[in-house]
Amino acid sequence: MENKIIDKLAWIYLRDGKILMARSSGRDVFYFPGGGREEGETDLEALTREIKEEILVDIIPETAEYYGTFSAPAHGRAEGTVVQVTCYTADFVGELKPDGDEIAEFDWLTSADKERTTPAGILVFDDLLAKGLIT
Repeated sequence: MENKIIDKLAWIYLRDGKILMARSSGRDVFYFPGGGREEGETDLEALTREIKEEILVDIIPETAEYYGTFSAPAHGRAEGTVVQVTCYTADFVGELKPDGDEIAEFDWLTSADKERTTPAGILVFDDLLAKGLIT
């Protein structure tokens, strides 16, 4: 059986040794803000659109920097389904607020909270901790 790959983009936003994470309505784990691309979108176009939809802020495109790509079993999906998360850092303008429909809440998490996220999220948390970027 061939693995199904889910392509996602994620925003890595750090403050005071913590990372901004979002919990979708009806979900029990936190995800990195972001999502999937639509037909023909670049990474940056998709990430900018998803962040605006989910937490109502505007990514400043010229500040976006590639952080890394991480793959792991997809949370809550059939066995053999893999999520590939391409992560970027970027500054933004606006006030961080969950949209209330898709995103129920967001929180600032540390490495001690990594079990509150997905398998791919744990990989990113471990990488951030190894680089001294989160506590």
